[in-house]
Amino acid sequence: MLRGFGGGAFGVYVHVPFCATRCGYCDFNTYTAGELGTSASPESWLAALRGELGVAAAEFGRLPGAQPEVATVFVGGGTPSLLGGDGLAAVLDAVRAEFPLAPDAEVTTESNPESTSPEFFARIRDAGYTRVSLGMQSAARHVLAILDRTHTPGRAVAAAREARAAGFDHVNLDLIYGTPGETDADLDASLDAVLAAGVDHVSAYSLIVEDGTALARKVRRGELPAPDEDVLAARYERIDARLGAAGLRWYEVSNWAANDSARCRHNLGYWDGGDWLGAGPGAHSHVGGVRWWNVKHPARYAERVARGGLPAAGWETLTPEEQYTERVMLTLRLRSGLPLADLDPSASPAVDRAVADGLATRTPTHLILTDRGRLLADGIIRDLLL
Repeated sequence: MLRGFGGGAFGVYVHVPFCATRCGYCDFNTYTAGELGTSASPESWLAALRGELGVAAAEFGRLPGAQPEVATVFVGGGTPSLLGGDGLAAVLDAVRAEFPLAPDAEVTTESNPESTSPEFFARIRDAGYTRVSLGMQSAARHVLAILDRTHTPGRAVAAAREARAAGFDHVNLDLIYGTPGETDADLDASLDAVLAAGVDHVSAYSLIVEDGTALARKVRRGELPAPDEDVLAARYERIDARLGAAGLRWYEVSNWAANDSARCRHNLGYWDGGDWLGAGPGAHSHVGGVRWWNVKHPARYAERVARGGLPAAGWETLTPEEQYTERVMLTLRLRSGLPLADLDPSASPAVDRAVADGLATRTPTHLILTDRGRLLADGIIRDLLL
């Protein structure tokens, strides 16, 4: 089914499906030890991961043209730091064993602050990781409690400083805003902590109540209010103003970086329509306009790998119309904007409306969201695609 590489940057995403506890807002493909029982373990997952990477490398080797070097590796989850420094080193070794890494490859791991230490950061830096992304969410204890986060409010900042001391130039902190019970003062305290940590990248996401989560059940029963859209918009503007004043500029609607080298190159590969292999349970891949996704449960994933072939639960070849839709949806969110040449002529009236309403600016080559347009990006995208 694969036809060839798309010609853009090539990345590898590795999904670690393990968590110590389940956060109430999370709908990711993750499992606690109690949920898995004896059906899967980090050891069986790593063995299956090695098998999948080997199968994928063989499949890619049959494609026309030379296989591109891996420009970025991103280990996400789940909680990759639960593997420990040696475990994460083994993951990167498994990728290197099957794929050529570019000399300047960006190698990122997500980490929970509570499962890190100075020794952990030193070990993964020595192993070849170049970037760390830490889940902070909030500096307010009661907000963390509503989100079912287990780390203490000050641990994320301490972990970020430990990562910097271990030699990481690129450290990200994740924030979630709009949690029920969060006040402006709580958000300000979180931003104070982020800026005090001295990180060069911040991601900030509005709380989304996902169906099937513990948080959704609490909202449905009336135990917690649903996030308020006006509050979310005001919080976003507050975040952008504080980060911008501190020298962190937005480069994607939910991401801010101190400079170009601090931007997450792996995520830019997604937003720019690049190719990537997603390895691990439930991971998604995209190569040359073909997308596939793996079986979700770690035990079923390992069984599928053991039978040979990619552990895919499904495949799809994107039509030109689907590729166009994704191009508009993803690229418009970038500070660099959406190339006007990529737009269908039928979108011209929508472009004119967005500019006239002050939601976007039009350069000779690009359509770029204004500050107000970022708040209404989803609506602008829908209008462009009508």
